[in-house]
Amino acid sequence: MSTGRKTAPPAQHLPVAEPPHIRRAAIELIRQDGRAFAAAIILNALAAAAGLVGPWLLGRIINTVRAGGGVDAVDRYTLIILGCALAQLLLARYARLIGHRFGERTSARIRERLVGRALALPASTVERAGTGDLTTRGTTDVTAVGTTLRDAGPDVFIAGIQVLFILGAVFVLDPLLGACGLLGLLGIRIATRWYLRRAHAGYLAEGEANSVLAEVLSSTASAARTVEAFGLQERRIAASEEAVEECLRTRDRTLFLRSVLFPSVDIGYVVPVVAVLLVGGALTGNGMVSLGTVVACALYLRQLEQPLDTILQWVEQLQSSGASFARVEGLAAVDADANADADVLRARQPAGPVPDGDLIEVTGVRFAYDGGRDVLRGVDLTVRPGERLAVVGRSGAGKSTLGRLLAGIDRPRTGSVTVGGVPIAALDPGELRRQVVLVTQEHHVFIDSVRDNLLIAAPNATDERIRAALHAVGADWVDDLPDGLDTELGAGVLGVPLEGSGEMAIDGARSQQLALARVVLADPHTVILDEATALLDPTTARHAERALAAVLEGRTVIAIAHRLHTARDADRVAVMDDGLLTELGTHDALVGAGGAYAGLWHSWHGDTPTAPSV
Repeated sequence: MSTGRKTAPPAQHLPVAEPPHIRRAAIELIRQDGRAFAAAIILNALAAAAGLVGPWLLGRIINTVRAGGGVDAVDRYTLIILGCALAQLLLARYARLIGHRFGERTSARIRERLVGRALALPASTVERAGTGDLTTRGTTDVTAVGTTLRDAGPDVFIAGIQVLFILGAVFVLDPLLGACGLLGLLGIRIATRWYLRRAHAGYLAEGEANSVLAEVLSSTASAARTVEAFGLQERRIAASEEAVEECLRTRDRTLFLRSVLFPSVDIGYVVPVVAVLLVGGALTGNGMVSLGTVVACALYLRQLEQPLDTILQWVEQLQSSGASFARVEGLAAVDADANADADVLRARQPAGPVPDGDLIEVTGVRFAYDGGRDVLRGVDLTVRPGERLAVVGRSGAGKSTLGRLLAGIDRPRTGSVTVGGVPIAALDPGELRRQVVLVTQEHHVFIDSVRDNLLIAAPNATDERIRAALHAVGADWVDDLPDGLDTELGAGVLGVPLEGSGEMAIDGARSQQLALARVVLADPHTVILDEATALLDPTTARHAERALAAVLEGRTVIAIAHRLHTARDADRVAVMDDGLLTELGTHDALVGAGGAYAGLWHSWHGDTPTAPSV
């Protein structure tokens, strides 16, 4: 008998923050380190001002020589140019140092905020998004934002100040030549605007394609044994190739945008200099402007190439990191939606969401994943405190979905799921986990000691209590590990310490026993077991289930039963069929009734030719 295919929510990417939210988030980050930001602005402005002195004095030198001035004046101007160049170097150096420190601190804040938001995400949201999307945001996107803050941000900021100062100096020397230079820069402005109108959407599409590729590769790698067992290699390869082709298509699009921008800009650098020289030559011939002024203006405009080139070289990074920042901040929208839903539910409880007892009631519940057809269609169920309830049914009947609603992971579309008279979805996460814990076959072992892996559930647990929990689920193998509870767990060859690290890899069955031991330590009043022992061999699973039943005596246990001996041991059995609760009663009564449960039971024992999946 197979464990059955769960009704899984469809994949849905996490949201992307809107521009107003991005601006507010950026302003808040700047405000948190305002002194460093202000110091960087001031030092960059002083460095840019120092850089303006050279071309202006060079023009003075030309005019002095043409007027027959002495060598002393030229030497004096030269020394001043040298001093200003040195001052510009020092100011720019300290401005960059402060800017990098600001960038690193801000990047750290973004990472910390992302981790906090990711941990606060509802479990259903993470499952719908898939690990690839969240992983890409936490790695690639955060790294892109950090690089911008550390490198691109300071460089572009300095270059922007230099551009403003240089154009201002040209207009001060001669407004007409300044206007000529500014008109000559229109080509760069047109090409840049063309690029920017298309780049943001292009980089968002590229980021989404990267998330999809990461999700496809991650799911294929994690389910490699299943793929091989069911002969799905060609299908997974095709899915991977499709994701790779989409990544290539989006990258080709952004590459095309860059291939248009950069050649246009290279031409745009020359146009303003040529315009000033042509107009300046004509004005000089008419005595309207000095040669030194024309040379100074041409040199200033030539100086624009370096800061403009810096800005444009980083434009790609800025667009990419802007899209990445929108994806990182998109988690805030999930938090806001989740908090809003919780606030609405809490508002319906005038005295606050404090459960009065452990009675669980499911009333008229309908549920659908993201607007699809109803997976549950009007379920009514009451689970008494201390009861052992088994939920059985064929694959896709809605068993696991009901378990998710009972655990507060999802909220019903209509109807209610309450504990002690309070909607489970209205409880804050800490209170919810003290009331109800869901254990599935999906588990995680952190790269840490056995002790620390279990202290997650009960931070103040003693070693004696930890060992008792391990013994309760049949995990006595911990005593045989090299360092007992202090043994470091990690990835590698099963049972073999990793060379140089001392970490020990464990198999899925032992990992699942650790997950069950966490439940024992958490000590909730209700435990929902959904294939919690699926990875254990039948003997070990039977022992773990009996041990858990003994440890959780007096507490409510709801078992999504895929092995029907679990149903036989339960106080009552609930039978699900196509999203409906069709039968409810004791094992003996349901077998005697000769209904759907009786058919499942006889199939389990091989009394019928075909054994339906439970």
